[in-house]
Amino acid sequence: MLKAFDENLIRRSMLLARETLVIEADAIRALHERLATDDSVGHAVGLLLGCTGRVVVSGIGKSGHIARKIAATLSSTGTPAMFVHPAEAAHGDLGMVTAQDAFIAISNSGETAELMSILPIVKRMGAPLIAMTGKPGSSLALLADVHLDVSVAKEACPLNLAPTASTTVTLALGDALAVALLDARGFKEEDFARSHPGGALGRRLLTHVFDVMRSGEAVPRVGADASLAAALLEITQKGMGMTAIVDAQGRPVGVFTDGDLRRLIERVQDFTKVVIRDVMHANPRRIHPHQLAVDAVAVMEQCRINQMLVVDADDRLVGALHIHDLTRAKVI
Repeated sequence: MLKAFDENLIRRSMLLARETLVIEADAIRALHERLATDDSVGHAVGLLLGCTGRVVVSGIGKSGHIARKIAATLSSTGTPAMFVHPAEAAHGDLGMVTAQDAFIAISNSGETAELMSILPIVKRMGAPLIAMTGKPGSSLALLADVHLDVSVAKEACPLNLAPTASTTVTLALGDALAVALLDARGFKEEDFARSHPGGALGRRLLTHVFDVMRSGEAVPRVGADASLAAALLEITQKGMGMTAIVDAQGRPVGVFTDGDLRRLIERVQDFTKVVIRDVMHANPRRIHPHQLAVDAVAVMEQCRINQMLVVDADDRLVGALHIHDLTRAKVI
């Protein structure tokens, strides 16, 4: 009996979960169709682009959670923004808002008392007001310079009470604003990386070869006239699985790796008379220290190599990279 009850519960839960997704997807599709004949988003983007201060996003309850996320997305995509709690704003935090800022107020009903108590002051400051509500005729919508309609036919909640579809639509429209602003500002990958230095993309776009390369005495190198034995000793001592071969001016003319040694064993019996220039790979792959480390990764992957030499503008050897160095730096 209990097992049958559990199975029925599971089936109902699955149906409700799928229905929730359908309702929320339909709500976003309806918003998409509504915007085809509504230029309010364009006006909102124009106001936000003209803002010389910050974008202040405010809401309470579930709308407050959405407001925080919208502020975070704007900030990370080139539009400085912050969240202000309307109740706290009424008790001093409104001092953070200036006439140079733009204010986005979020309330599904458009009548939230905490918001309505501070917005007349925001308007008197001269800060442009953008409202996101589900009621175009509400007090907030009528007060705003631009109203963004986030109304939905129904909530995904079976009781049609808990904010579900309405918060999803509001969040989606917030993302749409951020993306439109990102594009209008010419925001690039490099800009995104600067605001996300701790993330994977930040490391890939901000880490240069000189940040991770081995330099000085840690770089294995021998002259072109060195014996194979001397080269093997250098490989062993420096622990990079290779050594660079350089000319008298310190410019790399070749490289010799552990793999080259294994292949050499198959065809050479007496190593004592082997000179490294006769068995090295000429014209080794090289990179400059100010290039991005991710460029080195691309070359290594394309050429199927694990090590790479680093040279300066005069082609003199200044460093070396191993694939493990890039892995440790989390560039890969």
